[in-house]
Amino acid sequence: MTDLTSLTLADAREGLTQKSFTALELTDAHLAAMEKARVLNAYVLETPEQARTQARAADATIAKGDAGPLAGIPLGVKDLFATTNVRATACSKILGNFIPPYESTVTSQLWRDGAVMLGKLNCDEFAMGSSNETSAFGPVINPWRREGSDTNLVPGGSSGGSASAVAANLCLGATGTDTGGSIRQPAAFTGIVGIKPTYGRCSRWGTVAFASSLDQAGPFARTVRDTAILMRSMAGHDPKDTTSVDHPVPDYEAAIGKSVKGMKIGIPKEYRLDGMSGEIDKLWAQGADWLKAAGAELVEVSLPYTKYALPAYYVVAPAEASSNLARYDGVRYGARVNGRNIVEMYENTRAEGFGAEVRRRIMIGTYVLSAGYYDAYYLRAQKVRTLIKKDFEDVFAKGVHAILTPATPSAAFGIGEKGKADPIEMYLNDIFTVTVNMAGLPGIAVPAGKDVQGLPLGLQLIGRPFDEETLFSLGEVIEQSAGHFTARKWWT
Repeated sequence: MTDLTSLTLADAREGLTQKSFTALELTDAHLAAMEKARVLNAYVLETPEQARTQARAADATIAKGDAGPLAGIPLGVKDLFATTNVRATACSKILGNFIPPYESTVTSQLWRDGAVMLGKLNCDEFAMGSSNETSAFGPVINPWRREGSDTNLVPGGSSGGSASAVAANLCLGATGTDTGGSIRQPAAFTGIVGIKPTYGRCSRWGTVAFASSLDQAGPFARTVRDTAILMRSMAGHDPKDTTSVDHPVPDYEAAIGKSVKGMKIGIPKEYRLDGMSGEIDKLWAQGADWLKAAGAELVEVSLPYTKYALPAYYVVAPAEASSNLARYDGVRYGARVNGRNIVEMYENTRAEGFGAEVRRRIMIGTYVLSAGYYDAYYLRAQKVRTLIKKDFEDVFAKGVHAILTPATPSAAFGIGEKGKADPIEMYLNDIFTVTVNMAGLPGIAVPAGKDVQGLPLGLQLIGRPFDEETLFSLGEVIEQSAGHFTARKWWT
């Protein structure tokens, strides 16, 4: 039998339908692979008993002929999503062994459609990070390595566990969240596909909040088609989330293979940064050529407020984080460190429960929201955000269907190589991705090539609001032109 963990999600779905193997066999193959790959630290909690129970239930529905669209498909869940009676910690000490009595809307829809939960995936603490090094469970290791080197590399963040698990064949797909690039950057670093949907497309209910006006759930998978399949189950209106948009959910998979002839693709001149790697620039030009060969028209566009996006983001996001994380105080749930009085208990709990990066962002956020600084920082950043959004609106108003950019300024770097002396060095990894969150737009990262050291590099496509279908069509053109990328298996 074919190695079941190497199948694409679409192929696994077909195999289950044809009864070439059972959902239980598919699940057991992934559980065995997870056990052998624990060195990657992708999973912070494995749920084999629940997975096998769900797999047996999927086999029963398949036998009866009334299976859901994801029946028997084994998935991993980022530890930011609440899962009923299964520990959810946001990879922070402050949540301790919190076991939610409720399910996030996104994961409930996956289980509704028959998917199987293999476990909870590692991430940066409260999704704050670009390398998955801030997790209370330790860093995730990228399954890719530089040619001729055994240096452990980061998988990107914050959804590093999701990206690493998908790239290492430890699940057929995974959930992630993207606040400033936390799906697209890890996807690019690990040679897989990740999409950040339009803000409001997927419910945020039951997902631990980082920055509420920026956070958006989305899927990871090894192909564009697989990502489209997952997206259909994850998306949809949720009355429990007031930011959820009541739009019909299209059949995203139907967009795969559609002609892109006549589509107008914008190439923003502001993304051509000083000191940008020649390899990234070359890959960007190659991606444009592939789209042109498929019949798309390339046009240069201008997004003048792009240069202000990163500093504005690092005002808005920490401000919202400082407000959202105020609820973690040691009183109602999670960890508690006692003190002589309630104020000291708050201080001790938060000092010990939060990691250094989370404390840094809370302090930045509290500062920019404080009296005397609110107008100078937070209010100004929100005005810049409006201008960034208008930049995109102006470009799309001229008939541009999507915008092509690099996904990251470099390939994956080594664990501990960045950000220790200067956190801004780490924040610069988000330079190509934060504009999309600030404007609430959809963006997809697709693997498109390798650097000189044999590491994967990705390209990003940015779309019009609620036009993810165009991104899937264009992304598949890049995928078909570039081919698929698989890490050499060194971890078993």
